[in-house]
Amino acid sequence: MPNLNVSLARAAVTSPFKRAGRPGAALPADRAVLPAAPIAAAPLASYRRVCGFAEPDTLPLTYPHVLGFPLAMRLMTARRFPLPVVGLVHTWIEINRHRPLRPADLLELTAYADELAPHRRGTEVTMVTEARLAGELVWESRSGYLSRHPTVTTTPAAPATTARDTTATAVRNTTDATQDATTARDTTATATGTAPATRDTTPLAELPALAQWQLPGDLGRRYGAASGDRNPIHLYPLTARLFGFPRAIAHGMWTVARCLAETPDPHEVHGVRADFRAPILLPATVTYAADATGFQLRSTGRLHLTGRILHAPGPAAARDGRS
Repeated sequence: MPNLNVSLARAAVTSPFKRAGRPGAALPADRAVLPAAPIAAAPLASYRRVCGFAEPDTLPLTYPHVLGFPLAMRLMTARRFPLPVVGLVHTWIEINRHRPLRPADLLELTAYADELAPHRRGTEVTMVTEARLAGELVWESRSGYLSRHPTVTTTPAAPATTARDTTATAVRNTTDATQDATTARDTTATATGTAPATRDTTPLAELPALAQWQLPGDLGRRYGAASGDRNPIHLYPLTARLFGFPRAIAHGMWTVARCLAETPDPHEVHGVRADFRAPILLPATVTYAADATGFQLRSTGRLHLTGRILHAPGPAAARDGRS
């Protein structure tokens, strides 16, 4: 397994030499591959505990993302990657599982950068992770990561290429990326954008509240130990303050996993789209809200996470070919 700590150290070295938004920036065509291998039982058990998954015979929908994240980080910290990783904000994730997965499955993982797009707040890259079983694609995720930098929004005398870029920016915006240092300092600031036509990011109505969760101050350290993601913004108030946050913040992927674990039948969920709206400063009290179609995490005056879930078709629908 690639070492995530090595990638984080490389990010600290390479990021100061990269400038997001430079003209002509392009993504390398590199792919990172992890050959098929057994899934380690102890980290998986720790992940289940910290996220609340109770079903031991199935692989949590989000777990292949955890396995593949070091691959994505290896690519994003490479010298040829155009965006600085320090300050990169995870804005959304889409996951699709094409068949049930078991802990004993020998998954081959692949990660690559798929798209570099202008965003009203900077530049967004889409990273793809795929899992294959005996050559068959069985699971995939797409994640948006935003690199914030100044952008030109109104240029009356701009040349035609800039006008086209401005139009592309308006069309391709995803939901606002508030999970960054600027938002941590200004918790009243929000922004919304228009997503590509292929992505449904229409905000959910306020869903019925089902539970309140008390999130401890060491949640980031516990999830980091289980997932390997020990980004300093999640660990301690001191390390988080180095990046502009007053306290450590919860991992976005923990919030998605915890909400999925709370659904009545997590093993029946075969797809999810989640948008990260605002950071959760630890410790915290959050409200879990959900219905049959999706979920939210809220706190007083703040919406932190929205998600839509897709259940596997029933036997009749499967026989008829419906999805």
